[in-house]
Amino acid sequence: MPAFNAGFLDLPQRPGKPRTEGLTHVIDKGLNLRDIEGMFDTGGQFVDIVKLGWGTSYVTNNLEKKIALYRSFETPVVCGGTLFEAVYGRGRLDEFKQWLRDQRFSHVEISDGTIEIPREHKLELIADFARDFTVLSEVGSKDADIVYAPYQWVEWIKQELAAGAWKVITEGREGGTAGIYRPTGEMRTVFEAPTKESQAWFVKEFGPNVNLGNIPPDEVIPLETLRLGLRGDTLKEVLLDGDRTTSS
Repeated sequence: MPAFNAGFLDLPQRPGKPRTEGLTHVIDKGLNLRDIEGMFDTGGQFVDIVKLGWGTSYVTNNLEKKIALYRSFETPVVCGGTLFEAVYGRGRLDEFKQWLRDQRFSHVEISDGTIEIPREHKLELIADFARDFTVLSEVGSKDADIVYAPYQWVEWIKQELAAGAWKVITEGREGGTAGIYRPTGEMRTVFEAPTKESQAWFVKEFGPNVNLGNIPPDEVIPLETLRLGLRGDTLKEVLLDGDRTTSS
């Protein structure tokens, strides 16, 4: 899909799909087929990958139709990391792999945000799944009381990329109150961004083409306006280069 047309405003350059940067990773908490069609009808050019949140994929009716619909829009689908943790905890990794193949998933998320997986074993799991799937790994905890030092985040991200992960997601939970966020919603550092405040922070800090995840479907277009400086939260920083007034 071609890049967004900057038009007469000369907006920041945004690459077209498939992108390697500036990704918008959307969370699907149980959308029906009509909702999906509606999202792509109005904002499909901005949706890069969709996560079926938590374990919703395991209880969704007509899952094959849903995945096929996303595939028709040339958009990969991944199950939430909580499903992987449930599989790991129950000792059903082989069955899970076959289920992913049967459902024609090309991507898989590997996380340890709720249960503890020994570090070396998690890296082995990433390498193992990367042989058959595109792996998105996740670092951080869903527990708001657990705080990690920045150097730990950096070290873990590097390790998981080296093990074979395509992208590493920093845990931010869908409510924006755990992982890289403090319980108040204050930023700790980088990448899941389920709230407008966190999305704006990342765009202002790293620019329009920062990779952002856990984006609610109804926030896809609002996020794009933040990326392009078409919303008050980022207008000055993105579109006006920090200026408070425009030139005449």
